[in-house]
Amino acid sequence: MPQTPPERSAPAMDLFVEATDQRIRTLPVAGFKGTPEEIERQWYERVYRGHGDSMAQLTWRAVLIGSCLGGVLSLTNLYIGLKAGWGFGVAITASILSYAIWTSLLKVGLARTPMTILENNCMQSTASSAGYSTGGTLVSAFAAYIIVNHQSMSVPLMLAWVFFIAVLGVTMAIPMKRQMINIEQLRFPSGIAAAETLRALHAKSSHGLRAAKALGLAGLIAAIDKVWAEGLSTMSASLERFSSGALLTGLQKWLLGSHYEAWSGRTVVFSWDFIFLAAGAITGMRVCATMFVSGTLCWAVVVPVLQAKGVIEGAGFAAIVQWTLWFGASCMVAAGLLSFALSWRTALSAFRDLGQLLSFRSAAASEGSRIEAPMSWFAVGQIVSFVALAWLGHAGFGMPVWETAIAVALSFWLALVACRVTGETDTTPIGAMGKVTQLIFGALRPGDVNVNLMSANITAGAATSAADLLTDLKSGYLLGANPRQQFLAQFSGIFVGTVVSVLTFAVLVPDAQVLGTDQFPAPAAQTWSAVAIALGQGLSSLESVKLWLIFVGGVVGVVLTLAPVLLPKYQEYLPSASAFGLAWVFHWYYGLLFFLGALVALLLARRKPKLAEEFTLPVASGVVAGGSLMGVVLVFWANGGSILDKLLGG
Repeated sequence: MPQTPPERSAPAMDLFVEATDQRIRTLPVAGFKGTPEEIERQWYERVYRGHGDSMAQLTWRAVLIGSCLGGVLSLTNLYIGLKAGWGFGVAITASILSYAIWTSLLKVGLARTPMTILENNCMQSTASSAGYSTGGTLVSAFAAYIIVNHQSMSVPLMLAWVFFIAVLGVTMAIPMKRQMINIEQLRFPSGIAAAETLRALHAKSSHGLRAAKALGLAGLIAAIDKVWAEGLSTMSASLERFSSGALLTGLQKWLLGSHYEAWSGRTVVFSWDFIFLAAGAITGMRVCATMFVSGTLCWAVVVPVLQAKGVIEGAGFAAIVQWTLWFGASCMVAAGLLSFALSWRTALSAFRDLGQLLSFRSAAASEGSRIEAPMSWFAVGQIVSFVALAWLGHAGFGMPVWETAIAVALSFWLALVACRVTGETDTTPIGAMGKVTQLIFGALRPGDVNVNLMSANITAGAATSAADLLTDLKSGYLLGANPRQQFLAQFSGIFVGTVVSVLTFAVLVPDAQVLGTDQFPAPAAQTWSAVAIALGQGLSSLESVKLWLIFVGGVVGVVLTLAPVLLPKYQEYLPSASAFGLAWVFHWYYGLLFFLGALVALLLARRKPKLAEEFTLPVASGVVAGGSLMGVVLVFWANGGSILDKLLGG
């Protein structure tokens, strides 16, 4: 939706009214013009709402609700990440849920005052930190470590490693904020969307409450559906035959007869999972159609041919994916690295930022600069994180201090690039950043797979946390929030996010046996481990068919990445390179469900555009949250006897 800038002559409290008046006007998405000092002064005079004296911002209730919601929503990203290698931002979902919860508490008299829009903004920052950016590499680098070593990692080591990487990334974004958001005013589209959502929720309309009700109802239905699909067998073995999976299996066995077992082993059957329909609705048609077509090529064409020639001897997903992942990983790595190379102008601009940041900080402090997170926080965060990661890397993985120093230095430069790409495109190239580090350490420390994985873990984790903070700060910038207080809200989410995500991961993935299975395919981990093994052991150790798959996958990744550059007018109709590779690393029926979800969302958007705009995202987010949470609950239930022993190291 196009936005119009606020009138330059409007006084601050006329543009953004106080907490007692919840009329929220158009956000200043178009930004301001002038010198850096003039731009900051205009924002400070016309948008900024004060240190919390005119409107509450960083409050205990905002942080507590954000931490609780973020902790719960982190389970959804863990679950769907292990299932499909996907992750979804939780800021908008948390904003809607917190608004609904607090409104309900007000109605029943358990809360006295409504939560202000800036409290909601701090709350979504805390929730986003806890639920999305903290522990994001658990489903990739950590899971890959478990696959490679055939053993789990100690819980205390994971807790410390995840926490200090998050601190490194969050504080790393401090010097980037003023340059990218205040001065250059990069869009950070998800930040704009979160601000628009908060504006709509606080505009005293019925839209916000309707969206909240739709999200809650969709989550409840998805949870019930998950119990029907996977929970009946947990309750009683005699009930398993009534589950949706058993009923679908029986129907397809009747339809396919003797052919069922072969096609089921290739995952080319229909398997119901409401979560992936919703994920497809969120992701969009271009990516989902690519996954469906590529998955069909892989599992219905290439795999049967390789089986017929005796190349693939095993049956089932776990055996087959050990071959197909080489094409998928090569395609995704080639696409990611080439996209990074094609963005050299963005990278050059990012590297130039450092000099601008330093010169900007040396200027005399203005009113606007006094409310920013200070550079002393950046320095302390970087030093403490480096010392902690250096000790943990040496003690846990045998990394010399100089290698940790290189990984941290690379993290800063690559996070600078990743944050700029996020601001311009709303896509954080985490995979590409990790692969760059893996290639560098493949040359610096050849043969050491663990160091390769953990060094890339630092880079990818820090870039995720930094980009997520800047996206959240963008919403605060548009709403007139105090950036220092919002940083503290984001930082507070690290604690709950670390504890909840790591302990849950330890329960969901007790050992390497559960990864690469029908329950948890872990496609991101498969890709990371494949790259680490190839760099550590050398390509000569692989079978010739795998080498051909690597070559062809790399060529396909390059072609599909160059296609939109050469044919920009047809970009929305061209396949996605990353999605094309991903389909070779997870089940065919997941790609089918993604596609069907995207198709439903597309048809609804064309026939009922207003209805789709209001409900598609809340309903889809509710389904992902409700289904994923129930999936985690069922895993806990099924393994309840061993959970305490696992967490205590018994």
